[in-house]
Amino acid sequence: MRILGIETSCDETAAAVVEDGHKLLSNVVASSMDIHAQYGGVVPEIAARSHIEAIDPVIEQALTEANCTWNDIDGIAVTNGAGLGGSLLVGVLAARTAAIIHDKPLYACNHVEGHVYANFLTETPLPGYVMPDQQPKFPMLALIVSGGHSQLVLFRDHFDYHLLGRTGDDAIGEAFDKVAKILGLPYPGGPSVSKIAIDGDSKKYKFPKAKMANKYDFSFSGLKTAVLRTVQHEISVGYDFPSFELAERLSSAQKADIAASFQFTAVETVVDKTVMAFEEFVPKSVVIAGGVAASPELRRQLSARLPIDVNYADMKLCTDNGAMIATLGCYKKLLHQKTADPYSLDIEPNLTM
Repeated sequence: MRILGIETSCDETAAAVVEDGHKLLSNVVASSMDIHAQYGGVVPEIAARSHIEAIDPVIEQALTEANCTWNDIDGIAVTNGAGLGGSLLVGVLAARTAAIIHDKPLYACNHVEGHVYANFLTETPLPGYVMPDQQPKFPMLALIVSGGHSQLVLFRDHFDYHLLGRTGDDAIGEAFDKVAKILGLPYPGGPSVSKIAIDGDSKKYKFPKAKMANKYDFSFSGLKTAVLRTVQHEISVGYDFPSFELAERLSSAQKADIAASFQFTAVETVVDKTVMAFEEFVPKSVVIAGGVAASPELRRQLSARLPIDVNYADMKLCTDNGAMIATLGCYKKLLHQKTADPYSLDIEPNLTM
């Protein structure tokens, strides 16, 4: 069984073919990130226009690299939420059209669920991928961390899960982006902060962790503000000093120490709650998902504090990609999940788990 997955929720136009829910046959991603980096974040209108230009070539390339024709495809999976409305619309319309023309079943996929299913890929003929030895086992604890999401979810089985906690404000990836901007680092913030944090002292500054009514919920707005106040204090300026002029007054050593201290605290916040959930629910496996799952610091802290091995998807499968959606679509087909109507499937920008 081969499923074509299409993902256009933000700034990556992506398509992939996955076989039987575990074998990655192709994975093509066209990103407009270089354009957005000039503006310090994703510009929705630019992202949507970039998807329109890239979507057909990306799908055709995914089929070619998988050595497939449309006759070899057993279904189409597409992200219909959550994400940017204009971006989602391009992918959904492309998938609907292909499903009608080629008479294929269509599966609507939740972007956040998709990130989790990247961990079920264990085999590929493609060069340059490091895949886990085996698929996660249920019950499974999933830490989902990205620019738009910070969630802790307990999966009892496929499509049977309980949301333990989520962020009440900024997602962890969004906090990285904002701190990077304060420090004058390029977008996206996660890799930029991690890069200079290597040379910093993670214990130099003691940043706060939010205390939440639900012990598994997250909050990063206070941490982000604490970083801002620390920078203002370090260069001896008031709260009214223009934030875009802060970075030029910081030394390289100060930036590295602040980045390292922020990264340590932000990561420790999600690791603390993951460890707490592991001890309470005793899952058979733990996975991390989303763009921040590529963070070496997150992987280091989790590996050091959990008594079992953590499932890590290849770094290239942590950020948005079609492979995770194709894999999710495989399990929707295998487990006879409801198909979507290709004549009426709509986008859901605010879709949640």
